Amino acid sequence: MSDFSTWDIIRNLLLAARWTVVLSIVAFACGGLAGLALLLMRTSKKRALRVIAHAYIEVFQGTPLLMQLFLLFFGIALLGIDVSPWIAAGLALTLFSSAYLAEIWRGCVEAISRGQWEASSSLAMNYFEQMRYVILPQALRIAIAPTVGFSVQVVKGTAVTSIIGFVELTKAGSMITNATFAPFTVFGLVALMYFCLCFPLSLYASRLERKMNVTR
Repeated sequence: MSDFSTWDIIRNLLLAARWTVVLSIVAFACGGLAGLALLLMRTSKKRALRVIAHAYIEVFQGTPLLMQLFLLFFGIALLGIDVSPWIAAGLALTLFSSAYLAEIWRGCVEAISRGQWEASSSLAMNYFEQMRYVILPQALRIAIAPTVGFSVQVVKGTAVTSIIGFVELTKAGSMITNATFAPFTVFGLVALMYFCLCFPLSLYASRLERKMNVTR
């Protein structure tokens, strides 16, 4: 394995893994904020807002994340604007996450009985007051498990960003493999690290889902 010991490989992969974690947090947090805005548009009484949100969601759910990365990174460069791999990766994953989170949350909002809307409407609440005080608190309880579950997809989705040169866990694995000529060792460790990042989230989502089923 050239001059690399197993510990050298692990240490370099761990350094790259921190960028996987940072990118996942940024994409999930920013995607959550954008997803909330999309949710409000998607459930709005104004048809134009619903159409715009629906079109946005269909585009980002109906196209591969890899293609979105290419368009953002190389497409914007054609306009004479330099975009770093970090910015392109963060933006692509944010847009991707926002579309999926908006649909997850819309399903949770629509799971709330119509009677809750009617009851809050009878209290002279407007749409935003209904959402804030009545609907969203109830939908949140339903949304926690699938939202945490989706966070696993965000973590794994960061691997795609290696294609544009963003040095996260997968890209670091490729670079170390080129130096060590030990692909099975390196990518075995990469897979193990992804598992260590994703498994606690999957476990937490399963616990939340079981807890919700018990308390219903």
